[in-house]
Amino acid sequence: MLSDLPMESQKSLDVLSGDIRDAFIVRKAVKGCDFVFHLAALIGIPYSYVAPGDYVAVNVTGTVNVLQACRDEQVTRLVHTSTSETYGTALYVPIDEKHPLQGQSPYSASKIGADKMAESYYNSFGLPVVIVRPFNTYGPRQSSRAFIPTVISQALGLGKIVLGSLEPVRDMRFVKDTAEGLIKVGLCDKVVGEVVNLGTGQGRTIGEIAEIITRLLGKEKIPVEQDPARIRPAKSEVMRLISDNTKAREICGWTPGYDFTEGLLETIEWIRKNLHKYRPGHYTI
Repeated sequence: MLSDLPMESQKSLDVLSGDIRDAFIVRKAVKGCDFVFHLAALIGIPYSYVAPGDYVAVNVTGTVNVLQACRDEQVTRLVHTSTSETYGTALYVPIDEKHPLQGQSPYSASKIGADKMAESYYNSFGLPVVIVRPFNTYGPRQSSRAFIPTVISQALGLGKIVLGSLEPVRDMRFVKDTAEGLIKVGLCDKVVGEVVNLGTGQGRTIGEIAEIITRLLGKEKIPVEQDPARIRPAKSEVMRLISDNTKAREICGWTPGYDFTEGLLETIEWIRKNLHKYRPGHYTI
């Protein structure tokens, strides 16, 4: 939350409250900006099964509002944030930017729509936009909608770990590396109009990650249970995501700086200090 920032940092921010579905407020937010980083979205995959229309309204229509505002204000660069979920279960690994897009959930379908609108604004109007496609991000302050803070908070506050499927493979990247990647790709003139992956190129199953976390916490014997309510529909589960980050490395000069254990330790430390902000016994969608 912004309130967690040091006061000096808060004073340097101009905070504008609004809704990305409101074209007028989006235009107001963009006005006077040279660089725009578009990260606004509905992101919870389970909730997209409940409210798919909201995902279209926010992720697709909201993105069109950002694109049009940036076009009208003639921004220098728009960095549009996509997601590795648009690739669906890998047809080959590592996944490069030419991999087919697969709408395996309403969330991923809405993000594909947003990406294609960004692509269309580059091709139709010459809008200087780059699509950044991060693989799974984790780190301090992440909500329990994501599985790593779920595992950590459950291990610390619940005495057991309750998850969905343990088999999916994910390419996990620390949040500070993601932030640096967004900036480096955003400043790279050579990738305007293109898609750029941000990932480590390494994959681990959900079950393996849970084991690593419990070992770091000294809670290796804590039970791990599977909750059927947390398992995605069979055709909707994305089973394997491992990135090819060649373009980010060779063209934009970005490489991940944190190894997985280092990032997990920093995340664990923050959640341990802020465990009161989590509800480990509650399934957040």
